[in-house]
Amino acid sequence: MIFELFARERAAGRPLVAAIVIATTGSTYRKAGAWMLFTQSGERAGLLSGGCLENDLGERAVRLLADGRRLELTSYDSRSSDDPIWGLGLGCEGLMQILLLRVDAAGGYQPLAELARLEASGEAGCWSVALRVPEAGLGQGVGAGTGADGDSTPAISAGQVWLEAHGQPAGLVTTTTLMGTSVELFIAQVARIPRVLICGAGPDVEPVVAWGAALGWHFTVVDHRPAYIDAARFPAARTVRRIDTGALAHELELARFDAAVVMSHHLIADGQYLAALAQTAIPYVGLLGPAARRERLFAELGPAAAALRPRLRAPVGLDLGGRTPEAIALSIVAELQATLHGRQGEPFSAHLGHPNPEDR
Repeated sequence: MIFELFARERAAGRPLVAAIVIATTGSTYRKAGAWMLFTQSGERAGLLSGGCLENDLGERAVRLLADGRRLELTSYDSRSSDDPIWGLGLGCEGLMQILLLRVDAAGGYQPLAELARLEASGEAGCWSVALRVPEAGLGQGVGAGTGADGDSTPAISAGQVWLEAHGQPAGLVTTTTLMGTSVELFIAQVARIPRVLICGAGPDVEPVVAWGAALGWHFTVVDHRPAYIDAARFPAARTVRRIDTGALAHELELARFDAAVVMSHHLIADGQYLAALAQTAIPYVGLLGPAARRERLFAELGPAAAALRPRLRAPVGLDLGGRTPEAIALSIVAELQATLHGRQGEPFSAHLGHPNPEDR
């Protein structure tokens, strides 16, 4: 994991190189704001291409650390079929501009320290890197950031306003600080990390948490049965707690969750979980089990079912095929991923001839 590598190297006081995508044109594997890490010893974490660029970036990172430079800008253009400049045979029909940035103790390990803080908290925020600073007093390559409720420098604030006004999550901005200093920034916004509540802690919950956590989601797993509450089974979950079904709304701040999945395999417990979730505005509520079970639970909920029905996905998951716990977990995580990104879970091939806004 990229943040685990960063934490280890930071604790040891060693410098790293962050490779950051700052601009793209056409079809590229990752978009502006994506980043990966390289260490002095050649370790890496993250991915900016399908493995095409990483070796070259690694060599550049080692040279940058050896030379003591703060940053390097490079481009990879695969818009021609032969890739004559790089000879990498990418065939992706796109251009990527990448910033290689030295991140070390002298610079407070920014902006990665801010990114790590945001990842741990799950909150939205903003981070930036100064690329060109004509006036003295500001450092080229200095990274900084702020959380959604934190303070920021005037330059970061101005850049964030620009990005929001243009509807972009990341981009290159030339702005002027309140002191009249001109600065060129790469600035990126970090979205709030999805928070998912799982009601039930049976064995089939384990792959749901593992795969969802790999996407960066923060999980809370609860169950009313003491024998099921074993945090060691859910190492990627942020919280694993035993909570009586009737106390769910009292023990947790349910409004903070973006999604909830009820999968305790216990009819009475599932009904009580659904009763609590019906009183919330959580936009996605999933229920494991067949349609007949869903309707029985709705009947037992009575009038409360009306508030839940438009938000309930039951049976939960996309129709991907397979009956194993892993296949069911994949279908649940896939539906959650699509819903969180406002998609329908359709194949890309269904949109041939219609430009994709992400230009894959």
